[in-house]
Amino acid sequence: MFDIDAYLARIGLSGRPSLAEIHRSHVHAIPFENLDPSCGRAVSLDVDHLAQKIVHGRRGGYCFEQNLLLKAAYEALGAEVETYLARVRWRAPAGAIRPRAHLVLGVRSEGMTWHADVGFGGGTPLELMPFGPGGPYEQSGWLFRIVEEGPELVLQRLDGVSWGDVYSFSKVPSPFVDIETSNWFVSTNPSSPFVSGLIIGRRPSDGSVEILSDWSGALLLTRETVEGMTKTAVDPRQVAQILETSFGLPGFQIGSEGRIARIE
Repeated sequence: MFDIDAYLARIGLSGRPSLAEIHRSHVHAIPFENLDPSCGRAVSLDVDHLAQKIVHGRRGGYCFEQNLLLKAAYEALGAEVETYLARVRWRAPAGAIRPRAHLVLGVRSEGMTWHADVGFGGGTPLELMPFGPGGPYEQSGWLFRIVEEGPELVLQRLDGVSWGDVYSFSKVPSPFVDIETSNWFVSTNPSSPFVSGLIIGRRPSDGSVEILSDWSGALLLTRETVEGMTKTAVDPRQVAQILETSFGLPGFQIGSEGRIARIE
C-alpha cells in the first residue's frame, strides 16, 4: 500500500488536498536530480523503491521517478492516471529528433482530465493544465500552452517573445514496459547526458528556476526568472556545499576523476 500520508508530509501537506495543490507542492518540495545515474547506479522505477528514496530518503529524482511517484499518490486518492512517453524538444537543434526520454501524466478525476508533469527540471510546469490543446496558462509569470501537431500534442512555453516547444507526445498512452526501456537507456547508456553529466534543479515558491549543471561543458549555477537569466561558474570544490544548502541533497561530492560521488 502506498503511504499517501508520508508522501504528503514530504511535500509539506496533510489531510486530503486537491490534485492541484499536490502538483504545485511537489514541484516546490522535491528537487530534480540525476545523482544516481551520474554515480553509475541504474534507476529503479519500483514504487516502493521510489517512496523509500524520495519520500523517506528525502532525495529527488528525474522525470520517470518523479512522475511515477506522483501517479502512485494520485491513484491512492482515487484518480485514474495514464502515462505518456514524450520527446524533449526544448532548445533542440532544428530538425533534431530526440528519443522518447520524458514522461507525462494524464490524470482523470471528477470528470476532468489533467496534464500533469512534475519532472521536467527547470522547465517543469508548476500547475496542472487541462489535458489536450489549450491555453495559454499563466503560472507565476510563465506562460504555457498545449497545441496539436498531427497525432501528437506539444507543450510549449513562451521564451521571450516566441513560443518554444518543450516536448511532444502521442495521444496514445505508453505501457509500463516501454517506460522501463526508456528509463534503462536514460540511466545506464554511456551516451545519455544523465549518465555522463550532472543536472540538479529546483523550483522555489517564487516560481524561479535554479539549476546546477555541467551539460554545457562548464559547471554552472543558473538562475532563471521571467525577466532573465544569470549564470555563475562553480568551483567543483563547492559542489557538496551547494547540493546540501541549495538543493537539500547532502552526502555527495565531486570525486578525484571529476565525477559526482557519494561521500563515504
